[in-house]
Amino acid sequence: MGSALTTIGLPVALGIIMFGLGLSLTPADFARVAKHPKAVIIALVCQLVLLPALCFGLVLLFRLPPVLAVGMMILAASPGGTTANLYSHLFRGDIALNISLTAINSVISVVTLPFIVNLSLGYFYPAGGQVGIDVVEALKVFAIVLVPVVLGMLARRANPRFADRMDKPVRIASIVILVIVIAGAVVANLKPLMENIGALAGITVVFCLASLTLGFVIPRLFRVNRPQAVASSFEIGIHNATLAIVIAQSVLGNFEMSLPGAVYGVLMFFIAAAFGLVLTRVVGRAPAPA
Repeated sequence: MGSALTTIGLPVALGIIMFGLGLSLTPADFARVAKHPKAVIIALVCQLVLLPALCFGLVLLFRLPPVLAVGMMILAASPGGTTANLYSHLFRGDIALNISLTAINSVISVVTLPFIVNLSLGYFYPAGGQVGIDVVEALKVFAIVLVPVVLGMLARRANPRFADRMDKPVRIASIVILVIVIAGAVVANLKPLMENIGALAGITVVFCLASLTLGFVIPRLFRVNRPQAVASSFEIGIHNATLAIVIAQSVLGNFEMSLPGAVYGVLMFFIAAAFGLVLTRVVGRAPAPA
């Protein structure tokens, strides 16, 4: 039941949420992102270069066994999860930037994810096999993100007043759905979570916090505005744990390699929520860069 809620319910729930996000967007939002590509480029560099390097260092620091080390690298190489859009929505990030980054990452990861994972297998676990280019998974993420958003945008274009009235109810519904998703993730991963929480909790918490912080601080250092920095933070800090689990179990046929994704997939909900509250109540009061 828990597994079905995660593998089926999560994409469905996020599809509903993404439709709600589409109600608040117009083509001008994406045009603005295209006119200001700096935030996109900075976020992609963080996602594709800095995060795998950070994860590699943490794996060596925490001295993980080879199988779990590869599992962490699979997680680091996975693109941002669609849940990042929800958190950005809740904490007033630039949703258009989130959606753009998720779409771009989904396409780029078709090449970068197998490349990074194969390097990790060669370094940590040469007997682990090779990873093919998973076009289906990339297209799946692409569809979950873009199709509902386009439908929401079309609904807004047909009835802007209705879309404006739905803003608050959608935010409330987003919180309710998020609670259900967290419960489903806990149930689906309860056994591996309990068995490996000691070995993996430390590195997954540090990795998630470091990713979120990196995604916010670096764009701000480059004078990216705050909503875009918030969007970048959640896009970089929240990985597609489900995709990491699928690659480990279905492609590589190794259950142990999926454990970092399973543990991270539960803990990231709480860590990201706490980080968002800090951004809103503490960092939000700090003066913006000149």
